Amino acid sequence: MFLAHLNSLEASIFSSLAILSLLLAFVMLGSHWLRNYVYAFAAESWLIAALSAAVGYFGGYRELYAIAVLTALFRGLVLPWLLVRIIGRLNVKRELHAVLQPSSSLVLGALLVMFAFVIANYMNREGATAGHVVILALTIMISMKFIGFLMLSVRDEAVSQILGLLVLENGIFLGSQILVPGMPMLIEIVILFDLLIVVACFGMLVRFLLVHAGTTSSRELQRLVG
Repeated sequence: MFLAHLNSLEASIFSSLAILSLLLAFVMLGSHWLRNYVYAFAAESWLIAALSAAVGYFGGYRELYAIAVLTALFRGLVLPWLLVRIIGRLNVKRELHAVLQPSSSLVLGALLVMFAFVIANYMNREGATAGHVVILALTIMISMKFIGFLMLSVRDEAVSQILGLLVLENGIFLGSQILVPGMPMLIEIVILFDLLIVVACFGMLVRFLLVHAGTTSSRELQRLVG
């Protein structure tokens, strides 16, 4: 197994990149400004691209270099550019109808990270350095999934919910780069293009909300029933 041969330097690099990615997810939780969400997501995507390149270099998975480039291009540039365009056209700058305030969201997010650590620690069966990296990767992967679901639950702006889905998917992608770096490249490319479709579909949904409900809050979808 790739992780069984990690030295302390490699483990530190992987851990640092993964932890910084998680911290950027908390930046999204702690803000109401939509552009902050987008910038944090872009930075998070660049860190995941760097993680893919690092795993490819130290683990000998040369195909991960291509994945790193595609991740930086699509997740770090194309998707944020599309989201910034959506925000600019809608003239919506911040979340107005959040269920939880940023401070409460951060506290709940921290509790979810603790819960994710308990799950990861229970699932891990490795030892020594590899075990620490596995626990960290599982913890961050599960935490980012929880944070993505949390954003979907407590934020009503359609753009916020797009980013909640993207954070959720970033968590899965980040974990896969460390835990299963030998995943077929075709699957990863398909996932990247699926994200473009998701953002395009949400862009159409946002315009539909604006035209028919006069708002970009997904809560107003209830008014369109019937």
